[in-house]
Amino acid sequence: MRRHSKKNVVLAVLLIIGGLYFISHSNFLIAGPARPQEPIPNELTWQTERLVSKESWVEQGDYLPLNVTYQLLAGAPSTQQRYLSVGLSSVKRKKGSYLIPTLQSLFSQSSPEERSSMVVVVLLADFDVSWRVTTAREIKTAFASELEQGQLVVLHVPQDVYPPVTGLKRNYNDAPERVSFRSKQNLDYSFLIHYSASLGRYYLQLEDDVSSAKNFLSTIRRRVEEQEAKKTTWAMLEFSALGYIGKLYKSTHLPLLARFLFLFYQEMPCDWLMTRFRELMTQKETIIFKPSLFQHMGTFSSFQGTYNKLKDKDFEEGLYTNPLAEVYSDMSTYKNQFPKLAWEPGEGFFWGRSPEKGNHLTVVFTDPTVVTGVYVETGSGGKDLLESAQVELGHDVITTEKEEKSCKEFQSVGTLENGKFEMQDVDKRYGSASSCLRIQVTAAQKDWVIIKKIRISTKLSTPSRQA
Repeated sequence: MRRHSKKNVVLAVLLIIGGLYFISHSNFLIAGPARPQEPIPNELTWQTERLVSKESWVEQGDYLPLNVTYQLLAGAPSTQQRYLSVGLSSVKRKKGSYLIPTLQSLFSQSSPEERSSMVVVVLLADFDVSWRVTTAREIKTAFASELEQGQLVVLHVPQDVYPPVTGLKRNYNDAPERVSFRSKQNLDYSFLIHYSASLGRYYLQLEDDVSSAKNFLSTIRRRVEEQEAKKTTWAMLEFSALGYIGKLYKSTHLPLLARFLFLFYQEMPCDWLMTRFRELMTQKETIIFKPSLFQHMGTFSSFQGTYNKLKDKDFEEGLYTNPLAEVYSDMSTYKNQFPKLAWEPGEGFFWGRSPEKGNHLTVVFTDPTVVTGVYVETGSGGKDLLESAQVELGHDVITTEKEEKSCKEFQSVGTLENGKFEMQDVDKRYGSASSCLRIQVTAAQKDWVIIKKIRISTKLSTPSRQA
């Protein structure tokens, strides 16, 4: 007997379940109940296969696209595929709105090169017409340039496209209102994801109340390249631990994900469904990166305006964007707490035994870099602080007698105080490009030392090489 691949089995199961769903809902088709014959203003019937090859849908999957009619409220879909499409759905809140600040964060935290490599898709998913008109007007005013350059698209899906969102079964003993809210949210995401399938090589799911780390796209690009280099099988990469925030998918999987969310929309919340989808796509373990690239900033939930204090403890403000570099130190290292851990993003740190005067930790940049800001943090819980040291920038890379890289000359930019150092506008004092950053110990100490973080901000950095 011919053996089927796991993905074909998954698709077969979805089709069987989908068939049962349609039998039990014989009066409702994928496209929703019959729509009025008169044309809808700005109607856009979006054909996903326009830019995504059918071969990538597994065995010519013509059944995957949803028959959805979209109303285009602002912007226009580009015929040129970008690197990243970013999707977020927004509804009217009883208390406040975070949509405009979220969009401002996405664009302001991205370089011009990064903005040209992405498109943000906003689904205004509320059925309140006046709210949609007002919100679309605000977006057009605040983001005229992004709309004109094809970096932002604003959509709406008519209510008659949606299957029933009331009178649904109460899984997990949720209140009927809660079931309706989360079920409609699943449908919102399904339609949003379906539309976005052809817009970028990768798709990032966000919510409408988040702030972004600086140069998040470059970090995502680097992480994807790392997974490709390791030949990792993945269906979802996570750049935040919270909800349906910062989840990255391959666009070739989006038609299947959209159908999956549509079929099981009333079963469970979207962040639970996404876990099931990841497992069905044969990725057993989560792949999550720290620090997080997105922080939840909403105070009041979109569900009944309830108070929400959810925060991601692993989020960093993102003022610093470390470029690629090699890191060396002549301090004795404790176990696997290597010097480079202080440079790389995440929870790692360098831990060295009692340093002597003249010991160093030296960062050698892959490419000369104009440094605009420097932040160094040492110690943990008030212990293992680096008591006496200065921070230096270096020029002209050389190879030492130990076959390590360093710089021919250094100049001091300041000293650590209470185990920390921070300076902005470094380029105004030391304007030329640097090749090294060095932390030089100026006095011996008995205590061991933890160098927890070394972060720099740069000017004219190459996006694909930023950390």
